[in-house]
Amino acid sequence: MSALRGLYPEIEPFDSGMLDVGDGHTIYWERAGTKGAKPAVFLHGGPGGGISPAHRRLFDPARYEIVLFDQRGCGRSTPHAELEANTTWHLVADIERLREKFGFEKWQVFGGSWGSTLALAYAETHPERVSELVLRGVYTLTKAELAWYYQFGVSEMFPDKWERFLAPIPEAERGDLMAAYRKRLISNDGATRLEAAKAWSIWEGETITLLPDPSISGQHGGDDFALAFARIENHFFVHAGWLEEGQLIRDADKLKGIPGVIVHGRYDMPCPARYAWELAKAWPEATLHLVEGAGHAYSEPGILHHLIEATDRFAGKTS
Repeated sequence: MSALRGLYPEIEPFDSGMLDVGDGHTIYWERAGTKGAKPAVFLHGGPGGGISPAHRRLFDPARYEIVLFDQRGCGRSTPHAELEANTTWHLVADIERLREKFGFEKWQVFGGSWGSTLALAYAETHPERVSELVLRGVYTLTKAELAWYYQFGVSEMFPDKWERFLAPIPEAERGDLMAAYRKRLISNDGATRLEAAKAWSIWEGETITLLPDPSISGQHGGDDFALAFARIENHFFVHAGWLEEGQLIRDADKLKGIPGVIVHGRYDMPCPARYAWELAKAWPEATLHLVEGAGHAYSEPGILHHLIEATDRFAGKTS
């Protein structure tokens, strides 16, 4: 087998700015790569995770014009950690605003984890605007997926980390942990909010990779990151993403004709592989790579290899 593919070299954006999307929200965007090349939009995870410079490096900068943005309330977007007018459908509309702003007829949509959820919601709403889909760590926000990560399931694999996740919540409220966390994350008391935010965020940071990765779990423990990440993620998940139960796979027929690649780690804890499998069955144009010896994070070697191969393939570049 040929060597595993890694990220492209570091690049800086050639353009960036803030876009007023209404409802009091302003989102940060940037463009990198080659102006006028094949357009792609990168959708980050969380919700509430924000973009990082490494995300620009998932695409060949000579062949792509890459648009990245911080979704409402996180990263450099303002107001920070804001929940009002912050739903899946607001974000779908924001993606369309960016496409129109930059004048693209259609573009490749690349999303991992929550970004895969948002990519599917966008592509099923605006299929005519999507040239290809690249999805990693598929998450469809069903009740079963949410319960698996926040109530019972992953708790059985990580009892040590689960105990720390339970710590801020009194015994009597542990029957519905998402609701118990919601109460604390929207509390008027700053210390209560921060304690809950850090516990929520660190739980994710410590369970998304197959093997411990301090660079990922460390980021999740930072105050500013944790507040936006936990508040926004919990807000979306308590509301099941404003999606009908099973909607994203039910409506996969709307993806007909859109080529796609799905990359999923066999041992992805937050996002069970079953949903990537079901999506691939419902969307025949997609190629599924179920990666052995990998968890959830895009940075895991086998996952990254298939993602880079996918963006290269869709840019017309063969390895």
